[in-house]
Amino acid sequence: MRPLDPAPSPAAASRTVILRRFCHRRALLLSPQLPFQTRNRDRSRVWTGMASRDPVMTHWSRMLLLFLVLVPLTSSSPSSWATMHNNNWAVLVCTSRFWFNYRHMANTLSLYRTVKRLGIPDERIILMLADDMACNARNNYPAQVFNNENHQLNLYGDNVEVDYRGYEVTVENFLRVLTGRHDPAVPRSKRLLSDEGSHILLYMTGHGGDEFLKFQDSEELQSHDLADAVRQMKEKSRFKELLIMVDTCQAATLFSQLQSPGVLAIGSSMKGENSYSHHLDSDIGVSVVDRFTFYTLAFFEKLNMYSNASLRSLFNSYNPTLLMSTAYYRMDLYQRPLNEVPVTSFFGSVMKTVHTDAAYTGMAVPSEMKGSLFIEDGEHHRIMLENEPNQENLGDEEAKEVHCPYHAWLKTLQGRLDDTDADILLRYGFGMMILLLVTSSWLSS
Repeated sequence: MRPLDPAPSPAAASRTVILRRFCHRRALLLSPQLPFQTRNRDRSRVWTGMASRDPVMTHWSRMLLLFLVLVPLTSSSPSSWATMHNNNWAVLVCTSRFWFNYRHMANTLSLYRTVKRLGIPDERIILMLADDMACNARNNYPAQVFNNENHQLNLYGDNVEVDYRGYEVTVENFLRVLTGRHDPAVPRSKRLLSDEGSHILLYMTGHGGDEFLKFQDSEELQSHDLADAVRQMKEKSRFKELLIMVDTCQAATLFSQLQSPGVLAIGSSMKGENSYSHHLDSDIGVSVVDRFTFYTLAFFEKLNMYSNASLRSLFNSYNPTLLMSTAYYRMDLYQRPLNEVPVTSFFGSVMKTVHTDAAYTGMAVPSEMKGSLFIEDGEHHRIMLENEPNQENLGDEEAKEVHCPYHAWLKTLQGRLDDTDADILLRYGFGMMILLLVTSSWLSS
């Protein structure tokens, strides 16, 4: 007589039931012709598979998916990088005082005038000066500062707006400007109100050494202080890209502690090297500009706010023989190729314009543009004519806008995409793509 099989344990019986249910559901999934029944057996609904889906709906779903993938890629192309420099800021710092450091104030004022000429407005420039040179008793030209021997261009004109002067130029205030940790009483004009899409130029000049920069011969900014401030700026989304330019002895050592992405640094000298002045003004009695800043200004003398010169061309313009030192570049934290980055991404800015039906009457030259650094009158006339609409001789683009309403809509959409940050578009595109894939998978089941 055959013995009886032992009764299965409760755990084994439970596993058997689960396995049978799994196999049954898998068979239903692999058979698109069979209906799925809901838990309520009195009411059932049939879900069809991929074979029964509307082909028109499938086509448009694929087109939408392709659009969401291509939009972030086209928005982050190099051509759009070149045009998105309308959110630029500049922090210009002269860390020296006393008459024999006249050239450091002239360095800062020269660069201040250059970035203003290239389009950065005063409300986006933080200028820190000891401010004791123009009215010094030894100055043969009261209330004036020059960087050349012909004395034709006064750097200390009526249009100079100094944000921090004299005793206000301290390491503490400098770090507060970078990190945005101000006392509530500090006005907006003294704050760096940048955001995650801003490009910032940080220029510093003075006396320095191995991993430090002196502030008014009383305190020092250490390399780790600068690195910590930049790290806080990155964590608080206060910049997208940052260019640090330092004209001082052993300037390269000031960048040794930097670790934040999106930072590009350039110094006037390597470790163990000095930075030298360019020339002496016999009337003033002291040197009036440093070599590194002088040749930087010589490069920008040839440019205007519409120029496409790259940062690579600026860096290649520094000749060690003329500088009497070796310029240093820290580029490992920066993502973009330097030959694709225009200098106006940091040293200039463009304004967002709103086109109207009325013709532009002209292009006025501000008073601060007078001098050797300005756009020629012929250039202004050419730009003005290009901006004036000619109703009698419309081009292809204008004709499309008149006769095709969809062309104007696409042009507006492209303008909005150009104004939107590429990272935001990328995150939005990937999010929509994942949502669409999940929806398509659910409908196909």
